[in-house]
Amino acid sequence: QVQLMESGGGSVQAGGSLRLSCVAATRQPYISGCMGWFRQAPPAKGLVGVAAIDSDGTTSYADSVKGRFTISRDNAKNTLYLQMNSLKPEDTAMYYCAANPVYPCLAATETTVEHRVGSWGQGTQVTVSS
Repeated sequence: QVQLMESGGGSVQAGGSLRLSCVAATRQPYISGCMGWFRQAPPAKGLVGVAAIDSDGTTSYADSVKGRFTISRDNAKNTLYLQMNSLKPEDTAMYYCAANPVYPCLAATETTVEHRVGSWGQGTQVTVSS
C-alpha cells in the first residue's frame, strides 16, 4: 500500500475557502489513477464520498458540494487537491483522500464507505463556524 498524507485542513468561517492536499509517498505516478476525497462527521460511522477523479481526468461530485468544491491533481508532484469554496458549517468533518476506493471510480460520490479498500490517508480536520 502506498502511503497518502493529507494537509491543508483548519478552521474557517462560513463562506471561507480551504485547499486540501494529498501527497503520495512514492515515485510512481500513483495519483494519476482513480482518486477520491471522502469525509466523516461524527456521529456518522461511514465515509461519504464528496469528489472523485478517474484516470482519464473525468470528475464527479456529491450534490452537496457541486459548484463549491473542485478536485484536481498534479501528476508531476504526485499530489491530489480539493479546493473548497463557500464553505458551510455542514462541511465540518475529517477529510480523507483515497486511491482506488471504489469501482467504478466515479461511483465514489454516491457511496458511503464502511470498510476501506485501497490506500487511505490519515485525514485532515476541517471546521467551519457560522
